[in-house]
Amino acid sequence: MSDLTRPLQDAIAEAEKLIESAPFIRTELDLLEGYDYLAGRIRMALQMAFDHDLDRPLFINPTHQFSRQGLDNPDAIYFNAYLKEGVEYVVRGVRGTTADLSFQVMAGSYGPGEVPFDYAAFDDRELDIAEDGSFEFTYVAEPGAKTMIVREVYNDWDTEERGRLWIERTDTVGLPAAPLTQARLERKYEVAAKLLTGSIQTWLAFPQFFERKEPANQPTAPQSTPGGLSSQRSSIGHYDLADDEALIVTVPECTDCAYQAIQIGSDWYVSTDYETHQTSLTKAQAVTDPDGLMRFVISETPPGGAPIANWLETTGHRTGSIMLRWQRLERDLGPEDGPVVEVVKTADVPSRLPHFTPLTTEQYAERIAARQRSVARRMLS
Repeated sequence: MSDLTRPLQDAIAEAEKLIESAPFIRTELDLLEGYDYLAGRIRMALQMAFDHDLDRPLFINPTHQFSRQGLDNPDAIYFNAYLKEGVEYVVRGVRGTTADLSFQVMAGSYGPGEVPFDYAAFDDRELDIAEDGSFEFTYVAEPGAKTMIVREVYNDWDTEERGRLWIERTDTVGLPAAPLTQARLERKYEVAAKLLTGSIQTWLAFPQFFERKEPANQPTAPQSTPGGLSSQRSSIGHYDLADDEALIVTVPECTDCAYQAIQIGSDWYVSTDYETHQTSLTKAQAVTDPDGLMRFVISETPPGGAPIANWLETTGHRTGSIMLRWQRLERDLGPEDGPVVEVVKTADVPSRLPHFTPLTTEQYAERIAARQRSVARRMLS
């Protein structure tokens, strides 16, 4: 039994070296965030390896504010369930009031620069939902289908409520779990080890194949999201700003989708602190100007010396990711729906915004307090 955990121990040591050798580390903060990121990856690996049972499937929540990955969406709750080919599953739930509830069946997990094949991708508009919000559907896992991913996405953090969701195998429900054996435990530790190193290698490489191919400070026009849903479009990019610079991102408010948002992230390709800082905004949280445009300002210090409603804080990250999302679309998007950007001096932002409205320190603190309460209410961990 003394070597039971050896695979995981070795994987943690390898993962620590991967973190320490990341090419974008420039400051002590970068490295400390890497170690914190590592803790979340260990947590995810253990959760997915030990909570998972192919005979008794359940939806696991592996991505949240304490376990970030893949430029995780601050507005989403993620659920994963592993599937076995040829097996029939029943998914049941009660629809909440969130902006979007979507389902996706994929051929395994993401790899370095690789997006697994989609077997199915749909949102709850394709479900038969009863008056009480309940729904049920059956899925037989096709050859190659390995994972079902569910995303429940909030547009208004303050008012929308999550639903309920569960999954079962029709051929094993009601049967007891298989007895615990040393062989099963060994296998779980081996799986956790592979998940740990694999996830870090994947997400270190992933941005280089997608967003980092674009010039800095130039997010793309709306496009199909790699590994995303047919009803979703995204604009990807990355910023590179001096301490005294800001990026103004202007985008039309889309009235033909239930959810629209912008977020920034760190070079670890994860969300930055969206609970105690404003690093993301949905169209419900943002201010839309009278001309129908939302104008966001990405900068380290408050634009013009005062916070504004559409300020996105870089929280000490001179470089990082940018992503805009549109979900539950009723039409396709074109370049005219996407972002227009401008790099300016932070002090010059007020002159570049036609409706610059500074907030007081107290007003901005109220916005942060509301974010903290909403994240706590979602109980993402």
